Amino acid sequence: MSLIGKEVLPFTAQAFKHGEDFFEVTEADLKGKWSVVVFYPADFSFVCPTELEDMQKEYPALKELGVEIFSVSTDTHFVHKAWHEHSDAVGSIEYTMIGDPSQTISRNFDVLNEASGLADRGTFLIDPDGVIQTVEINADGIGRDASTIINKVKAAQYVRKHPNEVCPAKWQEGEETLKPSLDIVGKI
Repeated sequence: MSLIGKEVLPFTAQAFKHGEDFFEVTEADLKGKWSVVVFYPADFSFVCPTELEDMQKEYPALKELGVEIFSVSTDTHFVHKAWHEHSDAVGSIEYTMIGDPSQTISRNFDVLNEASGLADRGTFLIDPDGVIQTVEINADGIGRDASTIINKVKAAQYVRKHPNEVCPAKWQEGEETLKPSLDIVGKI
């Protein structure tokens, strides 16, 4: 079942963010702004720190676009803090790291691997209304490229502001969009 166009389901979880005390996060924190939720299998692992560090490198550009990042694993917020303090890659992270030991959030986003109890590598772009606009899920051994999320954000923001237009493949900000109509059917 696709989650595209669906509102984020309710959840409450504890989170860690560098420089702050532990705090509670709910689905309401994903509303009112654009959000990227990045699920990963486990702290103190192999591919995960490379992905989270890569997402941190894109964080300033995403913040300029009004986007907040939330990473999620089924580890606790305590483990997130310990990992942040002991890994050079993870120690650079400035965005919120949510603990999901109850597996509620992972189930809500349909990324929980029931056999392992870990989350799959899922990336979700959520609009200010709390509605999922993009979904990307990778197999455990395939790391993601965080730079690809920027164009997805720009396209989603453009379409939101221009509901009668769509962004074609490889669209870049400032390029021509399409206006769906019978006039262009079969002419692209």
